[in-house]
Amino acid sequence: MTSIGDHPAIPKAYRARSNVHIIVDSCGDFEPSVARALGVEIISFPYIIGGEAHYDDLWQSMTPQEFYGLMREGMTVQTSAVPPGRYEEVFERAAKDGTPTLYLGFTGGLSSSIYAAEQAAEVVRDRHPGFELYVLDNLCPSAAAELLAIETVHLAGNGFTAEELCAWAKDARYFLPGFFTLDNFDALAAGGRIPPIAAQVGGKLDVKPELSYDLNGSLTLKGMCRGRKKALRAILNEFKEHYAHDASLPLGIVTADAEKDGDWLEAAIRKEPGCQDLLIIRSSVSPVIGGHVGPGMVALVFWGDDRREQLSLTDRLARRVRSGRQER
Repeated sequence: MTSIGDHPAIPKAYRARSNVHIIVDSCGDFEPSVARALGVEIISFPYIIGGEAHYDDLWQSMTPQEFYGLMREGMTVQTSAVPPGRYEEVFERAAKDGTPTLYLGFTGGLSSSIYAAEQAAEVVRDRHPGFELYVLDNLCPSAAAELLAIETVHLAGNGFTAEELCAWAKDARYFLPGFFTLDNFDALAAGGRIPPIAAQVGGKLDVKPELSYDLNGSLTLKGMCRGRKKALRAILNEFKEHYAHDASLPLGIVTADAEKDGDWLEAAIRKEPGCQDLLIIRSSVSPVIGGHVGPGMVALVFWGDDRREQLSLTDRLARRVRSGRQER
């Protein structure tokens, strides 16, 4: 049984030196030792809790238990996008170093930061015409972005160029399904994502949502379950249905101060055929994402089916129309 979160380093294949500078951000919910082992640069998102400003530093200045304890006490969390100036600073430094650079950014379905990154990249490219700089919306929030970064670093170590990595990640991001549930709807209601009355009714009926994200990286409701255990089993069933059955690829379980449920989910996965020795990354939901979902979130992300093939009939027809226009 192997779990990255239980060990100080990840396999050597994922730590190979490369000639590509890879940048990610803190909304990938990285397990700290994984981030250190990968050697990627991480841009920290800002947030405010209880009126005090912070930067998401992968739980160095505050533990998940402390953060979610404050939320349980009623403290609200405010988040904001990374400003273009911060991206420009990071990209300018990379340009002066000269190493081809790829930024895998937090999905535009949940934040405007990726657009600020694109603006900053244009400024830096104009200033340094020969510099290779690629900015890609990862379209997959939380630990799915961590899995994408891990394999990107792996390929970089195998000699992929920055351009090849960007092209690979542009396709690979659709093969990372993720499913999660929440303890309650309070944080979603506080953030204006659902009406307060819906949160009240859901709490009284002990209704737990099963959520995912769509092709744009936006949150989507998969279903409603009566009780926590049913919601966790629904996530497990999604894994059984969509998992790629490739034991060489890690999967991730991420929780918002809900380790016991994370333990249950990991144990259940390891009982599945061929999954006993899977590499499983356990991490905590970052303050930025956690501020919108609240304590008690449990999520499972893994390499699986192409999410583009799960489109509705109308979406498939729309894609066909767009494809025909491009061909003409």
